[in-house]
Amino acid sequence: MKTLSYLNFVLAALFAACYCYQAVYAVVRLARKRRTYQAEKLCRYGVLIAARNEEAVIGQLIDSIRGQDYPQDLLDIFVVADNCTDGTAQVARARGAMVYERQNKYLVGKGYALHFLLGKIYESGKRYDGFFVFDADNLLDPHFVTEMNKAFSSGHRVVTSYRNSKNFGDNWITAGYGLWFLRESEYLNCPRDYLGTSCAVSGTGFLFSEKLLEELGGWNYFLLTEDLEFTADLVARGEKVAYCGSAVLYDEQPRSFVQSIRQRSRWQRGYLQVIAKRGWSMVKTMINSGSFACYDMLMNTIPAVVLTVLGILLNTVMFVVGITSARQEMGLFFASVITGGVNSYLVMLLMGGMAMLTEHKKIACRRWKKVLYTFTFPFFVFSFGLAMLVAVFGDVTWKPIQHTVALSIGDMEGGPRE
Repeated sequence: MKTLSYLNFVLAALFAACYCYQAVYAVVRLARKRRTYQAEKLCRYGVLIAARNEEAVIGQLIDSIRGQDYPQDLLDIFVVADNCTDGTAQVARARGAMVYERQNKYLVGKGYALHFLLGKIYESGKRYDGFFVFDADNLLDPHFVTEMNKAFSSGHRVVTSYRNSKNFGDNWITAGYGLWFLRESEYLNCPRDYLGTSCAVSGTGFLFSEKLLEELGGWNYFLLTEDLEFTADLVARGEKVAYCGSAVLYDEQPRSFVQSIRQRSRWQRGYLQVIAKRGWSMVKTMINSGSFACYDMLMNTIPAVVLTVLGILLNTVMFVVGITSARQEMGLFFASVITGGVNSYLVMLLMGGMAMLTEHKKIACRRWKKVLYTFTFPFFVFSFGLAMLVAVFGDVTWKPIQHTVALSIGDMEGGPRE
């Protein structure tokens, strides 16, 4: 069992070695370092929304787009009602969106839906400076497009935004997601942008150039995490994703633990798919041009999956072996696990605590819940371990997440929510 203690120490040291550079990111963010932009021109945008059975929420998203302080004649909204069995298409059409319906039970996922939608737009002959991508459950701050246009018109061909939560205060799971995305926005993407390396696209709330899409040969990102595949391809090509922290998007988070594990296991399987398909191209770019962005993206995919699964399996095997050993040996086992768990909890608490400290005024939630869910955040992060095991050993496919939080942007701006 002493061997287990040494191995756990080695795994912890490897984690620290892989992610210690993010301490510099934290210093940059705490020092309030960020880039600002001024609009060079008003660009014309197509808004892409991939929706599957989203009649409960898609109307509020479209309303928030129509409520932007950006000229409406420069915004066209396109919806792909993907394998829908409800009134998603009808609700979107009633709000003035251009809707295309898609039925395909074999090519399933957001990547295929976006490919289909962009194909329809090109067939129509419409052309744009750029395309926004949103999920149907999103809400946009009234200044979202104006702020994103500042970064985009300044020369950045891909821009991502600040991702907040519609239902942060529902429970520890939704709060965990909320802090996770706030940290990604402000403690990863914000410092990356300031330091001149590439940010990462995270599912929704991003903008890309039509000209760039033509250079890429169209939207051909179909893995379980099409956003990460898109990012990986960009950084391998030397393209940088910019960050606009003043463009605020609200996203609905899963409330059920089972649903959460299912979603995050898909993310983890998607990470493995991206590494298998795009990893070598990132490695080659890193070697040939010294790309830190490629190193950064590789570190945020490979070590977390590999070391976490290895640690869980190692400790499980040693526990089974230790059951037949002397009581003293089992004591060493539990001491090693408890020590590692406490240290990990404190590290995760620090990560979540910093995000809560700097972003708490932007979170729509009661104050006591903000405090409580800061302390439960490490448990949310730990549950990624279960999601990783499911991703590696389970049957993971793309499945839609049911969204039911039908709020307007006025509701989000109206003060604390439960």
